[in-house]
Amino acid sequence: MKKEEKGTIPRHGTVNFEKRRYPRVNVNLPFEYNRGDSIINHGGAINASEGGLLVYFPEKMEVGQILSLKLFFPSGFEFESIEATVKVVWVDFHLAEDWGDYRAGVMFVNISLGDLEKLIIFLQPSPDA
Repeated sequence: MKKEEKGTIPRHGTVNFEKRRYPRVNVNLPFEYNRGDSIINHGGAINASEGGLLVYFPEKMEVGQILSLKLFFPSGFEFESIEATVKVVWVDFHLAEDWGDYRAGVMFVNISLGDLEKLIIFLQPSPDA
């Protein structure tokens, strides 16, 4: 007899173990960035953590690209923005062809302690939730 016939139930499916060091929070935040030149470009972050952001760029980025980024918080929040140096760690090329936006993951490589504290405060769940 097969094992299935003896009363064991075969298990099928996928298990998704979270490998990120920091939990992600869904956001909708605009940002400005530049590649080290004086040209300021704009994008949007759709989730954030203490370690980095999931963002949309209006232009193609290369993995490993270093950017200066200024992330803006919603009006009415106790602080307006934070600044950091980020590194592009992955790029989703498939969306760019259809949507005109380039989705990418960036990690913080240089952020002041004060700005990191602001980000952590912003990412905390609201007391109403």
